[in-house]
Amino acid sequence: MAKLVGQEAFVLSSSKHGLVYLTANDWALVADKASRVHFKEGAILIQKGKRANGVYLLLKGSSRVVIPSQPSRILAPGEICGEMSFLEDSAASASVIAEGDVEAFHLDRPTLQSLFELYPHLGSRFYRSLATSLSHRLRELIGPSSELPPTLQKTSS
Repeated sequence: MAKLVGQEAFVLSSSKHGLVYLTANDWALVADKASRVHFKEGAILIQKGKRANGVYLLLKGSSRVVIPSQPSRILAPGEICGEMSFLEDSAASASVIAEGDVEAFHLDRPTLQSLFELYPHLGSRFYRSLATSLSHRLRELIGPSSELPPTLQKTSS
């Protein structure tokens, strides 16, 4: 039985804050290798200061990203968490807590690395998606900017 079916495929592939560059074939490969995990309300998906050993792709439910001195951010189905820890191979910089019952795919580091070795184009699209997602999140933190700093403005001749 295929792990990735109808609604899940739609959720993962249509999220504008998820892995936007993955193809249908990429999603099939990812789903085949991922572990399906469930979290009850209040459960910790990722704990700040600890290694996450992979990433989570939310299928159902939402989770709250907790960063001290920052407003919480809610992750919706189709979004990813644990990516910074994965990219840096370091401890998590934030905690992620289930807001209700959550279902997700978990992909650990060795599984992802073996997928990327077997399918380099998948790796390329995965990392491009992560870069886009992280850039979007950073822009949300920075807020709208109507003016460039003077050092970045073009001078007219």
